Amino acid sequence: MTDFLSLQRSIPLTKSIAIRKTWRRSLQMVGTTEFAVAKHSDYTGAKIGMWLFLFTELLLFGGMFVLYSVYRYKYAHDFHIAAYELNQLMGAINTVILLTSSLTMALSIAALQRANRKLSNIFLIITIVLGVLFLVNKYFEWSAKIEHGIYPNSPLLARSFNNGETLFFGLYYAMTGLHGLHVVIGIGILTFMLYFINRQPTTQFAIEPAQVDELRGSQLKIEDRQGRKLWDGATIGNSVRRISITFKHYATDETFDRTNITKLENSGLYWHLVDIIWIFLFPLFYLIT
Repeated sequence: MTDFLSLQRSIPLTKSIAIRKTWRRSLQMVGTTEFAVAKHSDYTGAKIGMWLFLFTELLLFGGMFVLYSVYRYKYAHDFHIAAYELNQLMGAINTVILLTSSLTMALSIAALQRANRKLSNIFLIITIVLGVLFLVNKYFEWSAKIEHGIYPNSPLLARSFNNGETLFFGLYYAMTGLHGLHVVIGIGILTFMLYFINRQPTTQFAIEPAQVDELRGSQLKIEDRQGRKLWDGATIGNSVRRISITFKHYATDETFDRTNITKLENSGLYWHLVDIIWIFLFPLFYLIT
């Protein structure tokens, strides 16, 4: 007498669907159907893709470093003189800021790997704040240079500086500006990661049209494993073509989406690359005096 639905799957949730169907002979039957929602996660593919992306970034900055080296060799004395115009203290502070942010980024990843979501959030927020501080510091440094008339194609550069010094400042604005853009992108990525780590994970499954046809006239309800009613729905009529149910979980240390660990690791790789590039920029522009 039982005609349970042929929707047998397994589900990692503590929820199930009980579908009550009333037959013409007034027999009432209850069937429990469980559904599985498999989340695809390709750790190796994600890592390889990230490393390939970082390789293209290295090619971009590597080309600029080669260009810098050529002009540095050709105008060694001019680069030496022009570097005196830069504020070494500001550059040193920014170096400390980025190195510290790399540490907090690594701590955030380690905390999430240990399922300590709250601690990971704290370190991630500190990393974002340090990135913003770097940009604020760079803003004041650039503003001071521009205020003194030292910027590409400025009258002061054309009048008072020779070709080597003009090339030095052109490279300075181009390379530190491109690096600053990467810091902005990195802050955006980390902000998105902060959202992903704390958002409510969802699980969704659907009953396809062919299966819905078998359920017409049935009543859809949701109960937990203890039989407690969670939701009592309407009868499935002829107008229903597809049924989709979404569960939202509260993000806790136990229930957060663990695929975010891979995302955060890749975000950390990008942030470390940005820091490493600055480690090269700082001595090339600030310490060659």
